[in-house]
Amino acid sequence: MRTFIFAVVGLFILSGQAFAGWYQIENYEGFIGDKPVHFSLQKYDGFGSGITVEGVYFEDAKRSPIPVYGTVKGDSVRLCEISNEHEFQKILIIGSKTGVDTEQCPFLLKVDTLGATGARNDGAAWQPITLKKVAALDDTSDALMTGTVEIPFWAQTANQMFSGVYQKSASGICMTKLRVINKASGAVDQEIGFPDDPCDAGMVMTPIYLNVEKFIDQSTNGISIHHRDGGMGYSQTYEFDPLAKAFVKTE
Repeated sequence: MRTFIFAVVGLFILSGQAFAGWYQIENYEGFIGDKPVHFSLQKYDGFGSGITVEGVYFEDAKRSPIPVYGTVKGDSVRLCEISNEHEFQKILIIGSKTGVDTEQCPFLLKVDTLGATGARNDGAAWQPITLKKVAALDDTSDALMTGTVEIPFWAQTANQMFSGVYQKSASGICMTKLRVINKASGAVDQEIGFPDDPCDAGMVMTPIYLNVEKFIDQSTNGISIHHRDGGMGYSQTYEFDPLAKAFVKTE
């Protein structure tokens, strides 16, 4: 059986509050040192383990999303990055009963309405960070969007990253298409579209970056895309067809 992690832990953690939505996302473009990067951060007090912000960043030249997590104190954000699958499972999926210490995290950012500045400690030196806010999504009260909101998901393959384009429709905010991006070239190899009525793709009550997940079974190149449908939601699975060179829906 092909398996994936449907974020049960995330669903449990994020179900503690009742409001219109649960996503407060800000997207940034900028530099770490002289390397162009993209950042996406989601703020939420209910992630568990003392974590109040989760997100992802990638260097434009590599296009390999790196999960991050941390804490927000006023306009200061401290972020750690995930370095391996074990750490990803332990911190972002299972969570810690004792809380996560972020004081030694390598990213320190100062955020304002236009962007963020700060530095990252790479172990040898501090690299300056300058980021410009380019888009935002907030559905915690009214459905608000600014800019083009494109979410780089934590899931990836050796050759591809997945990026969801979120838009506002008459029935709310949702992912209207999933882009399969070639890491080497940056080209969009495939776009998977979703209807905007009902508007429910990519909106399951988890960290937004978990709305696309890769199969755990490493022998199968497949992904699961989560949809909100009341209650626990549902998932559609896609497997990569090497002849078509595309992900094809299986369920």
